[in-house]
Amino acid sequence: MVKGALLAMGVLGAGMLPAFGPCLAAGLPDTPLDRARVLLVVQELEITLLTHPSATLALEAWCATHHMADRPVVVARKMTLPPADPVPGRVRADLGASATQPIRHRQVQLVCGTHVLSVADNWYVPDRLTAQMNAALDGTDAAFGHVVAPLHFSRDRLEFARLWSPWPGGGQGAGGMITPPAAIVRQRAVLRDTHGRPFSEVVETYTDQTLAFMPAVDADYAH
Repeated sequence: MVKGALLAMGVLGAGMLPAFGPCLAAGLPDTPLDRARVLLVVQELEITLLTHPSATLALEAWCATHHMADRPVVVARKMTLPPADPVPGRVRADLGASATQPIRHRQVQLVCGTHVLSVADNWYVPDRLTAQMNAALDGTDAAFGHVVAPLHFSRDRLEFARLWSPWPGGGQGAGGMITPPAAIVRQRAVLRDTHGRPFSEVVETYTDQTLAFMPAVDADYAH
């Protein structure tokens, strides 16, 4: 579990991410060729995220393309938040919400098969969702993107950052092997309904588990 919230309030900066288990990409040798291959995959992940309004659908496409699970369906594992969980002022401003308007915070791990691909923080205005959507978010582990899909929402990106690059050699570990950190890409965005009204702000941190298929990629590139 993440120790505390992922986000430092104010500028919504990075918190701590745990190691979710061995990332198979860490078995690649630390050579210029393999670093370049990993960089291509990180860039592919970024393109996938930037071309989908829903992070859930983006990760399902990623999981299917790279055969990371028998059923490439992303599910959300809700995480326990601290009792005192104030809404950041910046989130209220981004959502156009008053100081007293209810905003809920949901933190989940987005999982495909055995891989935790992302940790997502989501602040949303329940009054701007349907009763059925709120019930699903409160009572199930359904991914937010699936629940609010009927809103045909768009994504207004506020931040998109690569947190780690294998090129030209940053982040390599001991023993001559490439060692990605737990967090490799982060994005922050406001989701808007078809009328342009903001209803959610999300911060998504993508983990090294998105690279867990890398030995297969390495073999493909070798041909």
